[in-house]
Amino acid sequence: MSTVAKAISLLDLLGSGAPETALADLAKTAGFDKATTRRLLVSLMAHELVEQDETTRLYRLGAGIARLALMREAQFPFLRMAAPVVEALAAETGETVHLSEYSKRGLITVQVVESAKANRVSVQLGDVLPMHATASGIAFLAFAEERVREGIFDGPLPAFTPHTIDKVETLVEHVAAARARGHSTGSQGYEEGVLSVASAILGADGFAIGTIAIAAPRVRIHKGDIERHGASVAAAAREIGGRLFGRHNQPGRKRAS
Repeated sequence: MSTVAKAISLLDLLGSGAPETALADLAKTAGFDKATTRRLLVSLMAHELVEQDETTRLYRLGAGIARLALMREAQFPFLRMAAPVVEALAAETGETVHLSEYSKRGLITVQVVESAKANRVSVQLGDVLPMHATASGIAFLAFAEERVREGIFDGPLPAFTPHTIDKVETLVEHVAAARARGHSTGSQGYEEGVLSVASAILGADGFAIGTIAIAAPRVRIHKGDIERHGASVAAAAREIGGRLFGRHNQPGRKRAS
């Protein structure tokens, strides 16, 4: 693993666990020795990507992370353009709605509006969603570039529940159905008891750049709800595409990739 990769892995750990972490715990979780971990942290602190509390000596993400995020958002305002649509969809459906953006690491959750209901689905910011096991992933693959889609089809397809799609032929069928409908449906593929409906957000070239999804307890969702949520999430995805690129992208009407 390169030095850069090691440093990024520490940032990931600091962002996914407790707000503050001790050096020993970071080193143990990362699998690095303390000297290496400390050296990496010092370098990250020099660029304000990591901070250390002067009293507790614990480490946390630094303000430099927010600065980079703001710079990126200024250049490509994905979250700012999508946030009102996510909030409106959550208010309309009463269920948890989450927004994901694609990167080389995968489909990453960047916004979540949780349902106010006691029995609700919780989604964590920063989650990397498996393409084959989630409605978001399948919706994305339906409009993904061929190289991305083929990379997933080549496997592996690890099982997260007894309901996870683990055969390429089945995944291909689900992706084709999602492309035809403009939205996908996933039932318990990633987490038991959860049903999700998702649609791809298309870029200016007609390929997927992210997804928006509705997630709800399976016991609360019926056939009519699925159809209604599918129409709503597809409309929301088109609206986000329109906000970003000045026009409403139409899933199912773009060229095949």
